[in-house]
Amino acid sequence: MKLLRYGEKGKEKPAILDIQGQIRDLSSIVEDINGHVLEHELDKILTMDIEQLAIVDADVRIGACVADIGKFICIGLNYADHAEESGAEIPTEPVVFAKWTSAVVGPNDDIEIPKASTKTDWEVELGVVIGKSGRYIERDDAMQYVAGYCVVNDISERQFQLEGTGTWDKGKGCDTFGPIGPWLVTADEIDDPGQLHLWLEVDGHRYQDGHTSTMIFDVATIISYLSQFMSLQAGDIISTGTPPGVGLGQKPPVYLRAGQIMHLGIEGLGEQKQRVVVAKL
Repeated sequence: MKLLRYGEKGKEKPAILDIQGQIRDLSSIVEDINGHVLEHELDKILTMDIEQLAIVDADVRIGACVADIGKFICIGLNYADHAEESGAEIPTEPVVFAKWTSAVVGPNDDIEIPKASTKTDWEVELGVVIGKSGRYIERDDAMQYVAGYCVVNDISERQFQLEGTGTWDKGKGCDTFGPIGPWLVTADEIDDPGQLHLWLEVDGHRYQDGHTSTMIFDVATIISYLSQFMSLQAGDIISTGTPPGVGLGQKPPVYLRAGQIMHLGIEGLGEQKQRVVVAKL
């Protein structure tokens, strides 16, 4: 299934994509696409005839594909060639940081360059949506905790992230820095999350063109590792790292400017397109 949320910001409704690519309203079946529904109510959708659901206007705004996200956890330097372009050592265990949930926006919403930013950057990433709560999860059991997958653009401000004191988080969690979607593609539709092509373009120039098979730590390893330090709840999102080609890695570095358009996608998970604007003060 391809689950999504549509409508104006703060008033999104749940929906599903049918086999013709039409959006069908799910609000009569489930309250939203959130952790509770992912853990306890997916059967309601699986057992129904979605052709009986109302068709939604194709031009409607698409929101973030998961509502009420509890944790937005990210893995850094998870592709060896990206670690190299960033001037970092290849990690021997997952590098963990967080995005604030206030960063979450829809897949095609505007991305704001923060006040005083000079180095806002892009990162296409495979997002993993947790569908069952747990902790101390064994690696062999980890995939049972996955509801599905989505596209994430891990927008990053490199000066905030790397040139000051403290952790990476302040350069990762600015408002609009977490577009997710367009869809949550349920795990049964993705045979192997380690075999997906992912790419990103800015103004038509392809900067990133990678494959999840080159991740250092695979999805099961990441879930098991994180669960040793925190419980994972249904509806949490894990962003699993980016392949090479970020702005920081260009020679010389290239960063986003107002008016530019980012276009990105992952095989089987859909595409995003965002306009870059200056943050509203």
